Parts: sequence; structure tokens; C-alpha cells
Amino acid sequence: MRRLLLNMQRALATPSRNPRMATVLGRLLATAFIICFGTGLYSHFLQQPLPWMHFSTWPPNGYQLTQGIHITAGIACFPLLLAKLYTIYPQLFQAPPVRNILHFIERASITIFVAASIVEIVTGLINTYQWYPWPFPFKQVHFALSFVIIGSLAVHIAFKLPIITRYWRKKNSYDESGALVLDEEDQPPENASGRVGGLTGTVMRWIDTAPPREPAVSRRGFIVTIGTAAVAVVALTAGQSFRFLDSLNVFAPRRSGIGPDDLPINRTAKAAQVLESAISPDWRLTLRRGDVSKDLDYRQLKALQQREVQLPIACVEGWSQLATWRGVRLRDLMAEVGLQPGDTLKLTSLEVRGGYRMTTMGPEYVQDPTTLVALELNGAVLDIEHGYPARMIAPGRPGVLQTKWLRTIEVVS
Repeated sequence: MRRLLLNMQRALATPSRNPRMATVLGRLLATAFIICFGTGLYSHFLQQPLPWMHFSTWPPNGYQLTQGIHITAGIACFPLLLAKLYTIYPQLFQAPPVRNILHFIERASITIFVAASIVEIVTGLINTYQWYPWPFPFKQVHFALSFVIIGSLAVHIAFKLPIITRYWRKKNSYDESGALVLDEEDQPPENASGRVGGLTGTVMRWIDTAPPREPAVSRRGFIVTIGTAAVAVVALTAGQSFRFLDSLNVFAPRRSGIGPDDLPINRTAKAAQVLESAISPDWRLTLRRGDVSKDLDYRQLKALQQREVQLPIACVEGWSQLATWRGVRLRDLMAEVGLQPGDTLKLTSLEVRGGYRMTTMGPEYVQDPTTLVALELNGAVLDIEHGYPARMIAPGRPGVLQTKWLRTIEVVS
């Protein structure tokens, strides 16, 4: 078996399967995952902040940038991960498969990393299409797997650090003649001899007598292929996040300018079960701070001083679009019930149910002059799909927190 494994390594050897290539691809892949991890944590804590957390409202398109980068980096992981697996594939046939406990931990860490990474990026991509064919809650599993990936990646890097250090820089990897310098453990396995019987022997004799083959893809061709694939998958999907690439947006599920009031939507009024309550003449927006309460109907809201701002809608699925909003400044509106500078608000929607039916807003957003209770979008009355009769719009917030179909706004602290 040992001889079979060693010869399979030899048979799979190509110019692109070497420690230098594995190191280059590994650092690109690690960078992409670290970017995803950092931007993902930012998105998570925006939606579920710890009590001491406060976030900047500048730049107003901050979440648009971070979440766009999060999704784009995640998509780039597909060709990088496949390329990395292609490069290290012969190492699957190590002989013996497990030498000691440390070797077992090393191989287990990379197994966990690859498995978790595949699940993470595949389900993340499917999530951008809002399709959930699995039985587990996406958000919680996606968050948990990110720590599994980073943890197993750290363990893998710790074990491979000597090799990574050796082959990190090109000048350390090649001799004066340009030939790749390999450590003893990285040398292609020599052909073994000896008697083996049965099917294994047949396979071994075929490998031993098979003439050497020219590699189908050169090292340079491999690099060009992976680079082209990474650029293509990013360029053909990033248009949903970055307007200047909109003309190249072929595969992403959202396109700019498509939807009610020229703006895409995620959750419809029908899904939120507000088709009747949102257009009811009895609708009132309730403002509350302690025992002080005030109800305003749509006509009264329209009679207040209106402001106009340009802010993006940026959703966790990665798509975003800049829009023009018109409505009442939130801090001016809540001054009617005695708003204080450090107050945190709870926003409640007309939605019957849903994870974001109630959201909270920290004082940094409440006091920002561009935070509005919006009544108009892109020069027209809010469409019911966008939150008619009134919705929240604030700088730097995920779309799920820009509460539509507002019912109450109350001070909670």
C-alpha cells in the first residue's frame, strides 16, 4: 500500500504542484477568508451589537462597501480554493497516511478547514439568491462556521509554518539556474520495487511501466487560468455591490434600477402580511418616551419639515444601490416626545412576524442629521413594497435594519 501511495504521488506530479505554488495560493486564500471573517463580524455586530458598541455613521456607504467586499471576497474563494486543492492533491496519498498524533492533528485540521470552507462559501452564495434548501438556520450556521474556518486555518498554518517561510518569497524558492529548490520531504517519490500481488500489483506495474507524460498545463498556464477565473467570477457578480461594475453584472441576483421606484427589494409587502394594514386610513405612527406618547397620521407627517438625503440600501446578501429619500429627520420627530442625546430607540413594523419586525437603533444613528423617517423615494411616494406609509433610512446600516412599514418608535434607554 505504501508503494502504491508513493507512486500515485509521482503519477500526479505536475509543474504547478509544488510547495511554492501551494504557498502563493495559500496566502491568497487565507487573505480572502480573513477579509470575509472581518467584514462578516462587522455585519454581525451591526445587527446584534453588544451593549458597549457604537458605530460610525460616516461614511454613509460604509456598510455598502464592507458587505460588498464580504460577498465579493467570498466568491473569489471558489477558484482559489479549487486551485489550492488541485495543487496539494497528491499529498492525500502520503505514506503512511498518519505517522503520529501531531500528523493526525495536522491532517484533521486541513480536512475540517476544507469541509467547512466548502459549506460556508456554497451556502453563502446560495443565500444571495434567498434560496434556503437546507434544514438549518443559515445565519447562525454561517456565523459559527466562520470561527471553525479561521481556527482550523490557524492550526494548519502553525504546522506548515516552516514550509511557508521557506517558500514565501520567490528568491528563496529557486536556485541560480531557476530550478525550484525542494526540501527532502517535498522531493517527488522514487519508484519503488518489490513483489505485489492482485489488483494492487496490476496497478503498480501499470504505473511503473507507464511512459512519462508531458503536463497538460504548464505552471504559467495554471497561474493564468486561476487568475482569469478569479477576475471573471468577481467582475461578473460585483456589479450588484459596486455601481461602476453594473454593466458586467451577469450572474448576480440583483441589478440596479430594477424594482418598484427603481430600487430592488428583498421582503415583499405580501410576505410581510401588510397589504391591508399599510394602506388603512386608521394607520398612525406612534412616538413614545416613557409616559409621553404622540400619534401622527400620514397627513401630519407630510406637514412637518421635509428633508432630502442620498443614502444607499445595502443588504446582507451583498447587493446595494444609492437612492434619494425624502422625509422627516428622526431626531426632530422624536423631539416631540422629549428625545435626549443618548437615547436608544426601538422600531416596530406593521409586519405580523419576522426576525426583523422589531429593531433597535443606537444614539449615533438617532442623532445623525441624515437619518429620516422616509415618506418618498426617488421623487415619488414610497411604494408599499418599500415600506409605505413610512420607513426608516439611516447611514451605514444593513438593509434589514432599515425598518419598513413603521408602526411605533419608542425610547428604550
